Amino acid sequence: MTKTIYRPEHQALLGLLKKYRHAAGLTQVQCSKELSRPQSFMSDVENGTRRLDIVQLRDLCAVLGISLIELVQELEKAISVGH
Repeated sequence: MTKTIYRPEHQALLGLLKKYRHAAGLTQVQCSKELSRPQSFMSDVENGTRRLDIVQLRDLCAVLGISLIELVQELEKAISVGH
């Protein structure tokens, strides 16, 4: 099985996170600060070098103004369109 970071589903997730960060009007620095993480945190997340566990993803969703459930639903839509 291919590592998750190389799968199109992972790229779809990263794209959604970036989309919602932009929609929230936040820079990567602002987003990282809201999460009490280093300045480079969001950059690493968005370029795929840092993976998030489910709790971190939920925290990030709260900062971005979307629920985890909404994000997962949109991810499922994006994945189904991509296949």
